[in-house]
Amino acid sequence: MISRKSKRNWLVLLILLVLSVVIGYQYIYQNHRNIETEKAEYILTPQTISDEFKLDALKSEKKYLNQTIEISGTITEVNENDLTLNDMVFCQFNNIVNQTIKINSVVKIKGRCIGYDDLLEQVKLDQCTLLK
Repeated sequence: MISRKSKRNWLVLLILLVLSVVIGYQYIYQNHRNIETEKAEYILTPQTISDEFKLDALKSEKKYLNQTIEISGTITEVNENDLTLNDMVFCQFNNIVNQTIKINSVVKIKGRCIGYDDLLEQVKLDQCTLLK
């Protein structure tokens, strides 16, 4: 026969297990952000954000990482799903970049900051959209 104390211990263990599974599920399958509809936390130029990362990368990562930012600059490179502004900010799009966009065009882009590439000395954005 199982003692009352043992039953209680198993019940507490079962409740903790169920809570862990529920919390884990909600953490893994949380709602995805829609950067396109979010308001930008920061409005910057490529030079400003690049200088901040070069000056103090750790401080800048704490400030900008995973934040929605808006950047205006001149296109220096264009590919199918990405473009580069002023050779300082790499912008990755979920869809194909508009084919009418040309190098040396000035554009405004909103995206999520995902970090700084020390090797290329570029700030990286993903989930970017072109603003009009």
